[in-house]
Amino acid sequence: MSEQYPGGYITKTPPTPTSSAAPGLWTLSQQAALQKQGAWPPVITSTPTVEYLVVAGGGGASSGGGGGGGYLTATGYSVTPGSAITVTVGGGGSGATGNSGLKGSNGSASVFGSITSTGGGGGAGRGSGQQTGNNGGSGGGGYYTSSGGSASPSGQGNAGGAGYDDGEGTTWGGGGGGAGAAGKDFPSSSDWYTQGGCGGNGLQTSISGSATYYAGGGGAGGNINATGGAAGGAGGGGTGNSSGGNNGTANRGGGGGGGVQSTSGSGASGGSGIVIIRYADTYPLATSTTGSPSVTTTGGYRIYQWTSSGSITF
Repeated sequence: MSEQYPGGYITKTPPTPTSSAAPGLWTLSQQAALQKQGAWPPVITSTPTVEYLVVAGGGGASSGGGGGGGYLTATGYSVTPGSAITVTVGGGGSGATGNSGLKGSNGSASVFGSITSTGGGGGAGRGSGQQTGNNGGSGGGGYYTSSGGSASPSGQGNAGGAGYDDGEGTTWGGGGGGAGAAGKDFPSSSDWYTQGGCGGNGLQTSISGSATYYAGGGGAGGNINATGGAAGGAGGGGTGNSSGGNNGTANRGGGGGGGVQSTSGSGASGGSGIVIIRYADTYPLATSTTGSPSVTTTGGYRIYQWTSSGSITF
């Protein structure tokens, strides 16, 4: 004898719904079949794929600004039930004094499973052999007539800006590259004589539930006559300053701001990175986490944010 299910579905054999056929969206017929089997509401145990954002630590500055940390994001990352996924949050690189002859150091990598973003490149210093910005997720700013560092590997950011020499003994640093734009060689404003290059902007994402920029480059220091410093790029890039740059913003992956190269003005440190994942809230919470991530459910997603290293198991 056939039975009629809500929605006009008439059959002798009840339909067999599966989570792959209806992940989170069930027809009335499927609901009725599960109710008859005593299996409504269903418990979805299949593991989702996740969307991720992995931002590395920003580079430290010297005379040139620090590059923003590498920025990687994508959907469809597959996870395996019962297997812990490693999460590493990279720290920002250290700054160096502009006239010390040293570059700022690169930031550290951030990791989510098989995904690794590269730390931002350190900004160039005044010393011989130190005037090219370091390569990194985004490149550090250069100094004098030397170029900024490259984004290496490609696809995580942009190059740092080049240094500049006016031929009369006055020189500038370039801004650190950001995830969304290259660092500037030097500004085209009325303050060009006192400032170095501005940092490149980062990129904006709403994966955390609110629109936020990450991985901006640090602004460079000015010259010996500087009264201020170049702006850092949106996404946590530190501002350059005559007495010492400002640090990149923590957990945004911004590059450090540069200091004046002809004085004791010190380049600043890069900001630490962050790892964020999210997936549809029709799937259950992870079975365990380490590293104390914040966990929120909003806008139809479960969102995990790590500001320190840890792991997650589904």
